[in-house]
Amino acid sequence: MSNRFFPHLLTVVTAFLALAAIQPELQAAPAKPAQKAPPATYKGAIVINARDGSVLFEDNADAVTPPASVTKLMTFLIVHDAIKAGQISTDTPVIVTAEDSGIGGTQVWLKEKEVFPVEDLLYALMIQSANDCANALARTAAGSRAAFVERMNARARELGMNNTTFVTPHGLPPPSRRISEGDLTTPRDLAILARHLIANTDIIKYTSARTRNFGEGRRAQPVAMVNHNKLLGKVPGVDGLKTGFTNGAGFCLAATAERNGNRVIVVTMGTPSRLARDAKIAELIESAFARLRVQPPSPISPVSPIFPASTTPAPTPADSIAAPAQSDGEIPQIVFPAPASRKR
Repeated sequence: MSNRFFPHLLTVVTAFLALAAIQPELQAAPAKPAQKAPPATYKGAIVINARDGSVLFEDNADAVTPPASVTKLMTFLIVHDAIKAGQISTDTPVIVTAEDSGIGGTQVWLKEKEVFPVEDLLYALMIQSANDCANALARTAAGSRAAFVERMNARARELGMNNTTFVTPHGLPPPSRRISEGDLTTPRDLAILARHLIANTDIIKYTSARTRNFGEGRRAQPVAMVNHNKLLGKVPGVDGLKTGFTNGAGFCLAATAERNGNRVIVVTMGTPSRLARDAKIAELIESAFARLRVQPPSPISPVSPIFPASTTPAPTPADSIAAPAQSDGEIPQIVFPAPASRKR
């Protein structure tokens, strides 16, 4: 063999020996770490069939977290109870107090001594998510906000909402901003409440309204209210129920939709953005109706039997200090000022 080939042969042999030396290391090299799972789109969620209360989907449905303005679903029920009992009517005049007008957050800017019927305040409660109206309705229905909150909690126990505690009729955080001192509930409990409301009240009349003027004929400039539930008119069949947002609660929604005689209820809590919340709710609604498509439709029983709540105690959230909270921040976003000396 010619000497001119020796340098090339030496190069090949050297490369081969180097590769053989590191081969064990290559075989033992650890695999690349798996990519992290995308962050959860909610703290908890549940989907139920409104007809019989059966659970179609759940994910961390017993997570205890603030509901923000979804609290107003129970406010509506307690007012409805008072109307049904003959204590008030939808025509009962409500005289606005300084306490009502000073609540803050999302509102219709009630002014002291203004007078509105209960009916108008109920529309503002459901469409505008008006905190001032929630307080005015609470006083009117129970005599005081404290008495009204007692009724809220008693009703929650009656319905089997075992992991729920209410401290307000509107869902705003407490002055301390400590989550454990505010309203607390779970997706499962809100689904129980929503199902009862749909079966036993006319709440859909209020939650399905996409726009309405508040104070028409009573104010020089009515408030043009636009429903915070942006799924209305976009997702077929959606006609309720209630949105909610504070910095501590995240974006929450108890939604319902009806198609071809079937009705579903979807609740998600603690979503980081409104768009993410609405997209997930829409996805869950479509999945639920796909499952119900093969089942014959039937009306919701007026008795509204409640599906069993979880018997496992839900964890109590640790105290946390949130940033200055906002109420139902979709439209408009208004920072709720913490009063220095307001009593609950």
